[in-house]
Amino acid sequence: MEAQKAICKKYSSDLIPINEQLFIGLGTDLEFTPINGLRHPEHETMNGWYIWSGEWSDSTDFFKPIHAEHLIEMQPAILKYLSLDIGFRFQIDDKGYEDVWFDEKITRLE
Repeated sequence: MEAQKAICKKYSSDLIPINEQLFIGLGTDLEFTPINGLRHPEHETMNGWYIWSGEWSDSTDFFKPIHAEHLIEMQPAILKYLSLDIGFRFQIDDKGYEDVWFDEKITRLE
């Protein structure tokens, strides 16, 4: 949790822990870098995070649900980003690159 707090502080985000009972949308097996993530509002069984690497696809079945704990086992480096607020995005690679930004096009559900 300390790493999550530090990332949120570094990027001026509120600390919004994920509901680990809900799913993350996983677009690829994350074998490629960079790894990308973006956070939408929670909806139905999804906690709002969508994570992928490699090429983006607009296919309706691009993202598959995965429990947060399984994703973290696959790629523990992403854990520290998962408490960023709705609207935040990140991109990281295995060489230490890190980019985090707020995307105004991602809106909160009211």
